Amino acid sequence: MEYRKLGDTELEVSMICLGTMTWGQQNTEIEGHQQMDYSLERGINFFDTAEMYSIPPMAETQGSTEKIIGTWFKKNGNRDKVILASKVAGRGRMDWIRGEETRLDKENIEKALEESLRRLQTDYIDLYQLHWPDRPINIFGGGLGYKHIEAESISINETLRVLNDLVKKGKIRYVGLSNETPWGLSEFLRCSDLEDLPRVVSVQNAYNLLNRTYEQGLSEFFYRASVGLLAYSPLAQGYLTGKYLDGARPEGARTTLFERGQRYETLQAEDAIRAYVNYALKIGIDPSVFANAFVNSRKFVTSNIIGATNMEQLKLAIDSYEVKLNEEDMKKIDEIHYSSPNPCP
Repeated sequence: MEYRKLGDTELEVSMICLGTMTWGQQNTEIEGHQQMDYSLERGINFFDTAEMYSIPPMAETQGSTEKIIGTWFKKNGNRDKVILASKVAGRGRMDWIRGEETRLDKENIEKALEESLRRLQTDYIDLYQLHWPDRPINIFGGGLGYKHIEAESISINETLRVLNDLVKKGKIRYVGLSNETPWGLSEFLRCSDLEDLPRVVSVQNAYNLLNRTYEQGLSEFFYRASVGLLAYSPLAQGYLTGKYLDGARPEGARTTLFERGQRYETLQAEDAIRAYVNYALKIGIDPSVFANAFVNSRKFVTSNIIGATNMEQLKLAIDSYEVKLNEEDMKKIDEIHYSSPNPCP
């Protein structure tokens, strides 16, 4: 396994990060434990979760993923072997999470962290991320372009001061963002420098062959500010495997179960997916491995957050770190990309 520095910290995280959001709905506790056992054996030292998980979010399963990780820590006594990332929900109306609107203020963040620590059966989280901003912006497939919504929001300074207190108490080590914009990241860094507050070390955004928008405004921060990408959805919710082509709905697949893949069901996306899948098969690589290998190859990517609902998928995803795409492969990827750039932003 290859390891990469997490921002300017002393931590080195595995190129492949174990994503966990299906545990508690599509996966049982036993299956979650099996995935963690296998991943650790393969050299993965980085797990990512969130207070909101499992997905899709619902009251009945909120926090289930963190509980499964917590029972695994308790059973094995191996908390020290894992760099653990979790997230606090941003502004939203999921009143089952904390009984009211979720915000990124002192009351909400402190309560969220205490609940996560309890479920995870640990006394600290290595990387604590803001799942999405407090200010209203179009995220999660909101399309290209910024759409301004005038509304009150918790200031970035206020949020950072809360996180600073939690760092000083030893409950979190480092701070990260998720589903963030170039302006948001630059403002967090500016506020950190002005008041000597915790500095953001990573951004967790969607990044895959169908959505390379991160390259346009955020990737530069890796080179100039040591803030790398934790790439989620490297397979575009499974669409880059080709299993949903021509409207197919395999039994047990996420889109079949939950109908959450509309972001990837455009004419342009279908054509691009088919082109990537056909090329991968032509060069003898499983399409899912090909898609993951692309994300792994990006220098600004600190870690690629993979997810799996069975052990075969997990093995393929982890194996992708051994696959190195050559110059000809990258030229073909760019050729397909330029013919239909970012069809699923």
